[in-house]
Amino acid sequence: MPKKRKVKKVKRVKRVKKILLKKTKIEEAPKKQTSLNQEEKPEIKKIKKQATEKKQYSVKDFVVYPKHGVGKITAVEKAKIGQIEIQFYKIFIEKEKLTLTVPINQQSKLRPISSINQINKCVSILKTKPKIKRTMWSRRAQEYDQKINSGKIYELAEVVKDLNKNTDIIADQSYSERQLFEKAYERLKSEFEAVLKVPPEEVQKKMDKALGRTRVPDTPE
Repeated sequence: MPKKRKVKKVKRVKRVKKILLKKTKIEEAPKKQTSLNQEEKPEIKKIKKQATEKKQYSVKDFVVYPKHGVGKITAVEKAKIGQIEIQFYKIFIEKEKLTLTVPINQQSKLRPISSINQINKCVSILKTKPKIKRTMWSRRAQEYDQKINSGKIYELAEVVKDLNKNTDIIADQSYSERQLFEKAYERLKSEFEAVLKVPPEEVQKKMDKALGRTRVPDTPE
């Protein structure tokens, strides 16, 4: 009789162990899921995060976008791309009839328009003699184009001065020279207009007089 009791006790212990093992497996399963969920959460946060910057410009401000020239901020708007909210400037480029969208966190690409002192220095640059390098035109043309798109007003004035032929006669310039000159001239002129706040005709007279262009009589300002 005592032997039978021992057998029964052993069987009971085995059953209890099996039940405990099943319970631990069931309890461990949700722990794995929760650990996976915890790993996924930081990734979701990274997607939603966006680098933000304080606005440097306001609506109606004039700014310079190097590749397009002077523009006016017409609005500061928000938009959602996926789950990310983006704040951006709407900039209208009058000369090209173009509207640009520049995110606030990329406003380092913009610069404020020049001061009156900088405009006066540009006029002084236009009055100096042109510096013409004796290198191939293709290389010079590339350098001029880089200066035009640099967004730096003094470099723009240098291109206008160096490519100026003191005349409007087409035969005096090659097609590519004239194109680069007109591009630089119009960019510089638009910034003069924004800073000096005078009509385009007055700005043209001021620039042409400094360049010594024959189409404008040398009259006192």
